Amino acid sequence: MVSASVIWGLVPLYYKLLTHVPAIEILAHRTIWSLVIFAVVLMVQRRVGHIFQALKTWRSFATLAAAALLISINWFVFIWSVSAGLVTEASLGYFLFPLVAVVLGRLVLGERLVRGQWIGVCLAASAVVLLTIGLGVAPWIALAISATFGLYGLIKKGLDVGPVVSVTCEVLVLSPIALWVLFITPGATSNFGFDFQDSVLLIFSGVLTALPLMLFSYASRRVRLSTVGLVQYLNPTLQFMCATVIFAEPLSMWHAIAFPLIWVALAIYSWSGFRQEKARAI
Repeated sequence: MVSASVIWGLVPLYYKLLTHVPAIEILAHRTIWSLVIFAVVLMVQRRVGHIFQALKTWRSFATLAAAALLISINWFVFIWSVSAGLVTEASLGYFLFPLVAVVLGRLVLGERLVRGQWIGVCLAASAVVLLTIGLGVAPWIALAISATFGLYGLIKKGLDVGPVVSVTCEVLVLSPIALWVLFITPGATSNFGFDFQDSVLLIFSGVLTALPLMLFSYASRRVRLSTVGLVQYLNPTLQFMCATVIFAEPLSMWHAIAFPLIWVALAIYSWSGFRQEKARAI
């Protein structure tokens, strides 16, 4: 679990090496090469047939296609934020995600929120409003990342498919679009095959997609839900450290106020979830 979160948290360092490559091209390569890796994994496990089973009805195909669309938007916004020097705001999106997921659970699934969760959501909302007023514009990158990831999780909640199989189906659905971007789009350029370093890095994007997901899916079946939630905060924390310490992105006064507000919100939310899970166990 820690390994998966560390890989996700340090991935801006990788994308920073490809800032000269258009984000849409990186996304297309990430889709194609992760499909190759997932397909190999499922072949080794003799589970390729599960892909066809997952896509056998129009309803399941439409659900997986919607999930694929959301995760591709999420990936694109994140990749673009690295090239634009806005990793700080991207990390904010992943800090906001657990609280967005709570709100979606309440609005869509009718899940009941305890007092601590309401406090956390209100504090996070206050931080976003503060940023919007202070900067004169809403933190669209953070909101797009947290919203797409939250909706993606909501859709996946209704799927009776394992994480590796479902993500394989998603990148399979996206692969025709990825191939179109790489080879058919008018004016498309590709560094792949011409520059050795770029080619290796673009292929490695598939590894960075597949490996942490497999580590996460393996660990999530073996540790408590509260542990999963807490360890996942390593991801945006490391992204934030990359942005401020390594990339030296400017941190405005408004960010310096909003981030602690969100960290307090997450602490309250996590403590509340921990108590709730402990009460269920008793």
